[in-house]
Amino acid sequence: MTSFVDRAVLHVKAGDGGHGCVSIHREKFKPFGGPDGGDGGHGGSVTLIVDPGVHTLLDFHFHPHQKARNGAGGAGNDRDGANGETLELRVPDGTVVQSVDGEVLADLVGAGTKFELARGGRGGRGNASLASTRRKAPGFAELGEPGEQLDVVLELKSVADVGLVGFPSAGKSSLIAAISAARPKIADYPFTTLVPNLGVVQAGEETFTVADVPGLIPGAATGKGLGLEFLRHIERTAVLAHVVDCAALETERDPVSDIDAIEAELSAYGGLEDRPRLVVLNKIDVPDGRDLAEIMQPELEDRGFAVHLVSAVTHENLRELTFALAALVKEHRLAAPPPERTRIVLRPVAVDDSGFTIERDSEGVFVVSGGAPERWVRQTNFDNDEAVGYLADRLARLGVESALKKAGAEPGDPVRIGVREFDWQPNQFAEEEFVPGNRGTDYRIEDANKRVGAAERKAMRAARRVPYEQRELSPASEPDDDDF
Repeated sequence: MTSFVDRAVLHVKAGDGGHGCVSIHREKFKPFGGPDGGDGGHGGSVTLIVDPGVHTLLDFHFHPHQKARNGAGGAGNDRDGANGETLELRVPDGTVVQSVDGEVLADLVGAGTKFELARGGRGGRGNASLASTRRKAPGFAELGEPGEQLDVVLELKSVADVGLVGFPSAGKSSLIAAISAARPKIADYPFTTLVPNLGVVQAGEETFTVADVPGLIPGAATGKGLGLEFLRHIERTAVLAHVVDCAALETERDPVSDIDAIEAELSAYGGLEDRPRLVVLNKIDVPDGRDLAEIMQPELEDRGFAVHLVSAVTHENLRELTFALAALVKEHRLAAPPPERTRIVLRPVAVDDSGFTIERDSEGVFVVSGGAPERWVRQTNFDNDEAVGYLADRLARLGVESALKKAGAEPGDPVRIGVREFDWQPNQFAEEEFVPGNRGTDYRIEDANKRVGAAERKAMRAARRVPYEQRELSPASEPDDDDF
């Protein structure tokens, strides 16, 4: 089994942010010293980085699930949680990142190129960070935000200057072994090469790379043979070289028909029409192969091809071939635009951009979409009434309540923000007139669970402390004469 993998499905999960801490500073003679809950740490992100030492996606084939570390939770005494470490995944040069729907997310070319695949969640703020002149001792903290989670497809497209194409057993592997230090598998049967091979060639002052693409057959562009799997590896090449077997035993084949068949597949695959081409008539060390090559050379030259008669076994004319390839590569490099420095683009927010939008879906629910509102909802502990009131105040300050009125929302209409849906009650929150009460509570919120309040619990405790003889007996508990 080959150890080369050029396509892998990756399931990544960034780290979750740590929860903020709710804590009150206490010490001797100072029972209430103010809030000191620390913030939660940010979750680690998942980043792809191009490593020249990596040549395959094999690691992701065996380990498709990758997860970054979570951020640690905050603690009392103003101790913030540790941030999760960023998970760096090393990928080969020429890796294309796509969504499962086929959308290209990134094209990673060049050593050191980085791409943040999944961003870690933000850590929640502790009650020390949430304290203000109005809320001096918040009884709540923010929850950590979940990290991003997604599935992507990684595809490797070899970065080479010259691509060798041709039928199986045309001698491509022998040729790349003869002109470079690459040592691909060579045998006398079709489809010996199951993976692309890369070789570095030195021709005078020029150095270029050659890719040995596995053999193509008619119908390769539609998935026959190995063509569809490896045609992607010639997309980045600057020059295409047709390697033709002039000593083939099949009588119905000849160099011209072989080239026409390969050109038809390249045209069906698309995007390769502008690449310069030359023809390499291989195996002229065989007498019949030399005779056929000399016969076909004029016809191919009439078609506009530069033709080279070579032998990968005896190395005949290989030097001339490498210098011809080097000249075409140099011409391509000179014609290519010079690389530009990455420009930092600043896109300021528009003056009338509120940061959220409101739409009504088919079920009549008003859906509030926006980065800030959705993040606030994710970080709110809905089991804490004070946290819910704080969220409502933030949404009101952002203008969500006013926008809902303009959108036609009526009291009691369902409103959805992120994964939370609730009934809208306008004018319920007015922070200017709000005075916080006990920690963890908010008197503006109706207690749906009808929990016993603090005053009622105090009265119940006082009643239990009344001596037995002072308690009023109910008629059912009064003693009867028969009891004596």
